[in-house]
Amino acid sequence: MRIVALAGGIGGARFLRGLLAAVGPQDEITVIGNTGDDIHLYGLKVCPDLDTVMYTLGGGIHEEQGWGRTDETWSIKAEMQEYGVGPEWFGLGDRDFATHLVRSQMLTAGYSLSQVTEALCVRWKPGVRLLPMSDDRVETHVRITDEQGTRAIHFQEYWVKLHAAVDAEAIIPVGADTAKPAPGVLEAIADADVILLPPSNPVVSIGTILSVPGIREAVAAAPAPVVGLSPIIGGAPVRGMADKVLAAVGVEATAEAVALDYGSALIDGWLVDTADQDSVAAVEAAGIACRAVPLLMTDVEATAEMARAALALAEQVRT
Repeated sequence: MRIVALAGGIGGARFLRGLLAAVGPQDEITVIGNTGDDIHLYGLKVCPDLDTVMYTLGGGIHEEQGWGRTDETWSIKAEMQEYGVGPEWFGLGDRDFATHLVRSQMLTAGYSLSQVTEALCVRWKPGVRLLPMSDDRVETHVRITDEQGTRAIHFQEYWVKLHAAVDAEAIIPVGADTAKPAPGVLEAIADADVILLPPSNPVVSIGTILSVPGIREAVAAAPAPVVGLSPIIGGAPVRGMADKVLAAVGVEATAEAVALDYGSALIDGWLVDTADQDSVAAVEAAGIACRAVPLLMTDVEATAEMARAALALAEQVRT
């Protein structure tokens, strides 16, 4: 079975770990990773979502945080602060710095982001084929109004520095309109037996991937069933502040509303948590097969059960 998953960072990575536990060695998983969170810091190209997937599946993630490296140290960051070089609000540990140095050196040498990601995965052996959504530069910005007036800031500043404390007025994937899908992305979607939308942020993770011209169209046209898992349980995000960015695009923070925003033209099936059982009928009335199952990723086996439920729904939709 050839499975394609569109994934953001922590939620996507943890779901993928469960997916790997749920399938057999003969199954092939291609992950199309969000690069809209990418940012340039200290002259380095940082790809938070790609790295979170790579570290999580490769056994190097800081489990409690869900991002960054395990057994991390912070000497370089401390030295940069001594020089007065920021930003202080974004944490890059010493081990993490090495990844960004290698990536930036290879990009400067002329390699594409796809080639660099493949090379980095040689070390980590994530067990999946990890593709960036695009080799072109795409960065998600957020329009806000605060004491400095109305302005657009990088998503990382909004999420990490401001903790989404200010209302998001608009989400702008800068560069997405002229970006091209990375090599292999459209082919993987077309050849897939199942396409999964993990419980990643539907606006700034999966939404940004779908904003690259050609990707949404390819998913919608794919012969494979497309099944998503709700990142919203009981009217609240499982992790993070997805409700803030959902509000910016006019979508209520409910499992039902997110499904309807994706729409029956894109997804064939939708899993909600048992806490949202009452939303199943409304989702199905919109032409999307819907089931209620436990969706809390408390451990790998619980997440594997989620993945099995998604694959089972895909089979039901297929038949």
